[in-house]
Amino acid sequence: MLVNQKDHLALFPAEEWAKEEQVLLEMSRMDPDAQRLRRFYATGSTPCPIDTQGRILVPAFLRDHAGLEKNVVVAGVLERVEIWSPSRFEESHGATVCGLEDIQRSVDTRQSADRGRRT
Repeated sequence: MLVNQKDHLALFPAEEWAKEEQVLLEMSRMDPDAQRLRRFYATGSTPCPIDTQGRILVPAFLRDHAGLEKNVVVAGVLERVEIWSPSRFEESHGATVCGLEDIQRSVDTRQSADRGRRT
């Protein structure tokens, strides 16, 4: 499944997208933010068959959303593949590198809090 993200596209294998859909389905139907998030993903996703030459067709509305032109950056990110415009990827990657220590600290803090709630 090809899915819009904030500033790029994500390509999920069917099994992984099924897990993502389940998370979306479990969100509150009464929470306006949850509804906006569900709508964003539902209207910005499309099945993505692979042709005999191993290519995918990215619909125009998703190309426009992600700012894709002729050249793209394809990044493998564990359970999915991300498709970026080169300029957006460099901007995002540069921001990540600059803030990496703070990002690591923030993730570690949240994971520690989550572990504490489970025990």
